Amino acid sequence: MPAPRPLRDIAVVAFAQTDHRRTSDELSEVEMLMPVLHQVLAQTGMRTSDIGFTCSGSTDYLAGRAFSFTMALDGVGAWPPISESHVEMDGAWALYEAWTKLLTGDADTALVYAYGKSSPGSVRDVLTRQLDPYYVAPLWPDSVALAALQAQALIDAGDTDEPALAAVATRSRAAAAGNSHAQLRGSVPRGEYAVYPLRTGDCPPIGDGAAAVILAAGERARELCERPAWIRGIDHRIEAHGLGVRDLTDSPSTRLAAEHAGVFERPVDTAELHAPFTSQEVVLRKALRLDEGPDGGVEVNPSGGALAANPIMAAGLIRIGEAADRIRRGESDRALAHATSGPCLQQNLVAVLEGDPR
Repeated sequence: MPAPRPLRDIAVVAFAQTDHRRTSDELSEVEMLMPVLHQVLAQTGMRTSDIGFTCSGSTDYLAGRAFSFTMALDGVGAWPPISESHVEMDGAWALYEAWTKLLTGDADTALVYAYGKSSPGSVRDVLTRQLDPYYVAPLWPDSVALAALQAQALIDAGDTDEPALAAVATRSRAAAAGNSHAQLRGSVPRGEYAVYPLRTGDCPPIGDGAAAVILAAGERARELCERPAWIRGIDHRIEAHGLGVRDLTDSPSTRLAAEHAGVFERPVDTAELHAPFTSQEVVLRKALRLDEGPDGGVEVNPSGGALAANPIMAAGLIRIGEAADRIRRGESDRALAHATSGPCLQQNLVAVLEGDPR
């Protein structure tokens, strides 16, 4: 019986994203996406026909029409027929599918992209459709109200307080001052209560945006990129659907995904966390055992994170792209990237990226 095929080394070799904006009424989703695809291909010198596999992440609920991703495929170039797939999830999960495709050896390169326009409607109401359709959704608790329940549970448990949450927002948006793509950066007022105990400053901006990455395997990655960001581990897990059976102050799925991805094997120097609400960073830091500080601590969300720009369906992929870019620029050697989907950190993906030794 032949020996099992060894796993291939797969890396992020290019990343591009839009300038995230509150509204992009003058652009369709495809028009918003196309410049990003041109940019990410230009970074490698590749053409669409050079890509072995294509996978996208988006949601029909935001677009307001069924099979909306097929319109983007026309822009990508689906003729002659290409090897293509789509997930009704954040683009981080599309990256996971592309990663598994490259592991099989069926392709050496993959294009992953994601996009979302939240500006046309009420995203708080749209996200309610993710909830249990029989017992929870009819009550119409929106995404901010559910995040506020989680924040209050953390406060009641003594894990945080309102000044600490404000400090998370201040640090994140100060870090975003150096991010030209961020929607919010610098000094942002705490604002009034959105839903107690969360103020508007504790919540993510609503906006439109898109992102794309290119993955490559083995020596192909080194041909396309001077310092590839190698995916050394990646895993995703899910919490129970029922909010009432979960401990909202903890995230076992994040911890389990991190264990399987190899996060705890040795320290990381950067962590890009998909925490749309300040309170969710508290939960994630505990689950991922992160310690931020000047004495060898982890730099958390140097891009500003989802508090600076949170394009639905692309924000998680952006966390992976931002972490990979820091490795490619030589600013990081071992980085953690996290993506989430669903209410109160229901679904979580964790990836570990590393650069070649310097």
